Amino acid sequence: MQDPSAPSTAVPPLRLNALAPDFTARTTMGERSLSDYRGRWLVLMSHPADFTPVCTSEFVALARQAEAFAALDCDLMALSVDSLYAHIAWLADIDRRYGVRIPFPVIEDPSMVIGTAYGMVDADSPDSATVRATFVIDPDGIVRAISWYPMTVGRSVEELLRLVTALQTTDREQASTPAGWTAGEPLLEPAAVTLDEALTAEAGGQGWYTRERKS
Repeated sequence: MQDPSAPSTAVPPLRLNALAPDFTARTTMGERSLSDYRGRWLVLMSHPADFTPVCTSEFVALARQAEAFAALDCDLMALSVDSLYAHIAWLADIDRRYGVRIPFPVIEDPSMVIGTAYGMVDADSPDSATVRATFVIDPDGIVRAISWYPMTVGRSVEELLRLVTALQTTDREQASTPAGWTAGEPLLEPAAVTLDEALTAEAGGQGWYTRERKS
């Protein structure tokens, strides 16, 4: 049993707007570093294990939408604690069974160094499986969005595309997106911060804290 008075070995959780921890690792497309992706958006995903049904469905769905991510200048990268050879065998099996070539690198992380740095693996957990985590990292290497799913629930690829599109749009337009926003729909202006602004917005027929702007 761990001594409660001993210093904690847990890595603090990665937070939004933090610099994503850099790494260099072997992948199914050769050695890659996180810093290789500076200047582009990146979706970094962990999956619990190779040869599992939910992960397989996600990889097939992601591969089929790879061109949509590329159109957003966004790359994809996946990670699990399985070995490089297990990754290769699994991706080859996906190719045979579904006729789908996985076009993004899959990182091996048998020592759990990367998974632990990103909080994907609990340092005190007896199980090496990573959670189903997703990090959206911007061209400056900053973590802009984080989502966590249990091992039993697959991610929505359409939502990932919407999320990256929304982040890019809000950066460019300096505005926010309302619930369920998709590309081309109105954006939300920042709420008025002076009485004059508020009254001007109200006079223009819009609420002072719900003003819309065409995207």
